[in-house]
Amino acid sequence: MPNQTLSAVSTPADKKATPKKGKSTSSVKKTNTSKAASVRKKIFVLDTSVILYDHSAVQNFQENDVAIPITVLEELDNFKKGNDIKNFEAREFIRFIDKLSSEHKLQDWLPLNGKNKGSFKVLMGDTANIDAVRIFGDKNDHRILNSALQLQKEFPEHKVVLVTKDINLRLKARSMNLTSEDYETGKIQDVAGLYSGNDTLEDIPANVINELYEQGKSDIKNVLDEAPADNHYFILKSFKSSILSFYNSSEKQLERVDKLTAYGVKPRNAEQAFALHALMNPQIKLVSVQGVAGTGKTLLALASALEQRKEYKQIYLARPVVPLSNKDIGYLPGDIKSKLNPYMEPLWDNLKYIQNQFSETSKEFQKIKDMLDLEKLLITPLAYIRGRSLSNIIFIVDEAQNLTPHEVKTIISRAGENTKIIFTGDIYQIDTPYLDSQSNGLSYLIDRAKNHPLYSHVTLQKGERSELANLANELL
Repeated sequence: MPNQTLSAVSTPADKKATPKKGKSTSSVKKTNTSKAASVRKKIFVLDTSVILYDHSAVQNFQENDVAIPITVLEELDNFKKGNDIKNFEAREFIRFIDKLSSEHKLQDWLPLNGKNKGSFKVLMGDTANIDAVRIFGDKNDHRILNSALQLQKEFPEHKVVLVTKDINLRLKARSMNLTSEDYETGKIQDVAGLYSGNDTLEDIPANVINELYEQGKSDIKNVLDEAPADNHYFILKSFKSSILSFYNSSEKQLERVDKLTAYGVKPRNAEQAFALHALMNPQIKLVSVQGVAGTGKTLLALASALEQRKEYKQIYLARPVVPLSNKDIGYLPGDIKSKLNPYMEPLWDNLKYIQNQFSETSKEFQKIKDMLDLEKLLITPLAYIRGRSLSNIIFIVDEAQNLTPHEVKTIISRAGENTKIIFTGDIYQIDTPYLDSQSNGLSYLIDRAKNHPLYSHVTLQKGERSELANLANELL
């Protein structure tokens, strides 16, 4: 969550040690600081993975001091060119420390801007008593580890913490008696309890269900004492009947959810009906659909966009390009289109599925072909969307679990008038090394945007791809 510090910073012990108003917390180098005051601070050493995840990370450690090894700057230099979000993060951080050090040396402790902030410096030395390079081999990670060890030797009165999103580096640090933690800002603590967007309510009075069937709406107080989250979905069950419903927060009432059809695609279960309702509701501008493989996330999003094509100027389908085996797409043969095709194939598969429901001579089949030819429907890597103004379009972002929270925020902040943004993905199927179910952008969005009138989320539970695909999800 924004401005949330690491768990180590916010423990009760640390709260007791918060400096009183007027106390200086700008530098651990001050010789006139008392011993009692000096032990209040920690020194956090950040590695490259943290900077690429969040360029503003150095600002999120309260009054504690933050340092980066010179090796991190060297690694960031390799990321400064390119269109991916990691390249943007690298450039932004470089600009930040350039401004911070415009009148000072980076080898000195420089006060960070803001109330109750610590100081920042670049670590030049890595001559610790214990040599990580000698033990583990000569590579950048181990030079970063040595810098943190040297800092621990230089400031024994402070707790030095290496912060990295690299699990293996954290383990190596701990093996050398150096405290190491993951970067916690934006991390969801309770993934198991993540907002699902829908519930099943039993023992509902029959007259409420009858009212929904006949009038299409009912007072929420007939079902719940307290209002649920905005745009929340319900399966309401009585002894003999059931109905699908939706909480319209603007009207403060339940409304019946009918099973819609979108460009020939019909929902096969209640959750899919909820998802289509949210995707085709013009009042809801931001939708996320989460579920395991085969639940129909991308198919429903694409079908709903095609159904609403007349309401928008264009439809964009994008997904993050996650290089295989940590190799950039430049390793693949061919021109840029050939390089990107393997990453875009799942989107093409869903589009072909929708198109093949109709005969080749039908107007529905031809319409999709025309939209592709006229670029009314664009399938593109996510990196090509950055910097554009997204007005009067439906923008579908597939595999959103491979985005960072900052990337999700950047995408949504590009939305202009009459734009609808849809994120789909599975928070447990992550392909990037420094994200997990707690720290990815999709989980972050679901947790932070719930209960907003412009947002709706649905978790799809049942796989509908095939019985064989269900077997894999359930048993393997």
